[in-house]
Amino acid sequence: MVFLIACNILYLHHAMKQQETEQMKSKSNMDGHQHVFMMRHGDRIDKFEPQWVSTAARPWDPPLIQGGMFRAFRTGQMIRSQIHFPIHRVFVSPFLRCIQTASEVIAALSDPDANSSDSFDKPKLKVSIEFGLSEMLNSIAFKPEVAPKDGKFDFKISELEAMFPDGMVDHNVDPVYKEMPQWEETLESCNNRYVNLVKTLADKYPCENLLLVTHREGVSFTYATFYKEATHRLDFCACVELQRQISSSEVGDFEVVTSHGQDGIMYPPSNSG
Repeated sequence: MVFLIACNILYLHHAMKQQETEQMKSKSNMDGHQHVFMMRHGDRIDKFEPQWVSTAARPWDPPLIQGGMFRAFRTGQMIRSQIHFPIHRVFVSPFLRCIQTASEVIAALSDPDANSSDSFDKPKLKVSIEFGLSEMLNSIAFKPEVAPKDGKFDFKISELEAMFPDGMVDHNVDPVYKEMPQWEETLESCNNRYVNLVKTLADKYPCENLLLVTHREGVSFTYATFYKEATHRLDFCACVELQRQISSSEVGDFEVVTSHGQDGIMYPPSNSG
């Protein structure tokens, strides 16, 4: 009797483990890899209308132009058409141009009319604002006449979160960076911030594929770190796919997926047409 009970316990334990393994496989990827996309925001208004800065209440936080919204949506469509796995989580910089970009990309990923072999379940896609994805905070990225006089970049997070569909923002997520980076951070510290954030978020959600919407430096520093080569051109909405092998026994190192182009950078479609 004791032997039978022990066997039943072992059988149930094995069955539970097997079910857990299958759930992890279905939640992540059947190819045994974790995928992380780093994406630059869309076309910002101050690059096309220089006079906008002189009258803006927040000149350091420009929105997208209409063409930038369109490009972001098209980029989301491009990502969806080229991958064979779902995106589970989106992390986004608090700057308005990134929030708007993420909103358009999510709309494209969640479009029920899109032709795709994978089903992106809109209610399951979760979004979180992450201060660590913020713009490089120094006088290289912000001209003195544009940067806040007190050096404080303030954001009304609740208003930004309201720009996403109901139920999509995950309020249970504990952000890696609880506040904005310090003003006048060095290039080295900024590089470390972006790269360490990618690794931290990936390790935090090892069975999920991530999309990180950030700024040019965020994409370029990450690309240079994992591709071992710098890039001098990153168009608006350009993105890089990283992947690493995930198994029960080991976690591999990230590498840039180069199948999307010779240098591994996915260039967004043109705004024309």
